[in-house]
Amino acid sequence: MALRVTQVRSGIGRKPPQRGTLRALGLGRIGKSRVLSDRPDVRGMLAKVSHLVEVEEVPES
Repeated sequence: MALRVTQVRSGIGRKPPQRGTLRALGLGRIGKSRVLSDRPDVRGMLAKVSHLVEVEEVPES
C-alpha cells in the first residue's frame, strides 16, 4: 500500500522542525502531492505535520 500526501496548509509561521519535515516529505507548496511508501518512518513524519497535510491510501502500481 502507498500513501498519497497532499499539502493543504502553508508551512509559513511554523517552527523549523515542521518546515523541515515538509521538505523531507518532498512538499513545499500548497496543493503539491507525493506518493510515498507506507513505512513507519514516513508515518512518523506525517504524524508531526498532520495538521498541514491530507493523506489517502492508494494501491501501489
